[in-house]
Amino acid sequence: MVVRTFGISVLVTIASLVVAFIYGSWEAVALCAILGVLEVSLSFDNAVINATVLEKMSEFWQKMFLTVGIIIAVFGMRLLFPLVVVWVTAGLNPVQAFDLALNPPAEGSGQESYEQILTDAHPQIAAFGGMFLFMLFLNFILAERETKWLSWFEKPLATIGKLDQLAVIIAGLSLTLVAEFLADDQHRATIMIAGVLGMITYIAVDGLGSLFHTEQLEEDHERDVASRAAGGPSTLVKATGKAAFFLFLYLEVLDASFSFDGVIGAFAITADPIIIALGLGFIGAMFVRSITVYLVRQGTLSDYRYLEHGAHWAIGALSVILFISIEYHINEIITGLVGVAFIGAAFLSSVVANRREERSDGDSTPKSGGGESPSEMATATD
Repeated sequence: MVVRTFGISVLVTIASLVVAFIYGSWEAVALCAILGVLEVSLSFDNAVINATVLEKMSEFWQKMFLTVGIIIAVFGMRLLFPLVVVWVTAGLNPVQAFDLALNPPAEGSGQESYEQILTDAHPQIAAFGGMFLFMLFLNFILAERETKWLSWFEKPLATIGKLDQLAVIIAGLSLTLVAEFLADDQHRATIMIAGVLGMITYIAVDGLGSLFHTEQLEEDHERDVASRAAGGPSTLVKATGKAAFFLFLYLEVLDASFSFDGVIGAFAITADPIIIALGLGFIGAMFVRSITVYLVRQGTLSDYRYLEHGAHWAIGALSVILFISIEYHINEIITGLVGVAFIGAAFLSSVVANRREERSDGDSTPKSGGGESPSEMATATD
């Protein structure tokens, strides 16, 4: 199971390191390895969230996410996205932006470097990605759920979450405060626009996905009822068609929002777009996809009930970090450790809860009076 799930990622990693060696010798290999580890550490919570959505999709759309999706993740977000940002903000076409990335200007030339242009665009990127992730966190934490992790805190939130559109209200107020206190006069308007676009993107993609998924559930329920009435088996509902397409689109936007901090953080290690694409994309993104598949196939989310909660709390923390990074630099190590800490705590809580249930089930097992096991007594009775 492990070999089958992670085998392709290992092969891609080896191939990427070989390409890095050919491209830039051992230094490039080391940089690729570092970027791969950075991406996995920053995106582990992304893998957990991806798994919660992916398990709702049909096998065909799961394969689409792992094939077409990885192409979008590697070439779209880790290679083309930085070029587009430089293109838009600096007025350079993609070819010029790529040339600038490969050939940094000499010091004192007066021309901004590729890295500097992308760093200057960070406030808008952080506002968009942070608001998208913050909306995701709010819609999860304000919903009434049977399973609660931090019940002392999640119960009151679920109670006030019954107020219609509370997530939008909180997100709007938060964006206003971020623009007022964390943005300078030069970026305040663009941060507001980027944040609102992040909110709109989340509402649109999530709303369309929910709409088509609801319609499909109704249709599948009718077919299921008809099948059972005819004596056939009950079918497990998986999203297909338009519902699956919008879930796929939702996953890609979610992956993009998670990758913003990784792409920006990569420039603290190297500004070479080829090394970034190899390290973040081919190595890091592939392993994140493999972790996602492993979680789905192993049923890990159902076995460890609080993992989804921990991932969403990590998302909430990441969104706050993105907001703060508009004004202050946050080390990528801190970002990665916060996500790992939440998910690790949720995993341990799940293990403790599972053991507690096992003990209570064992204590409630009826004991026979004559030293016979319940199965032996049943056999004797028969």
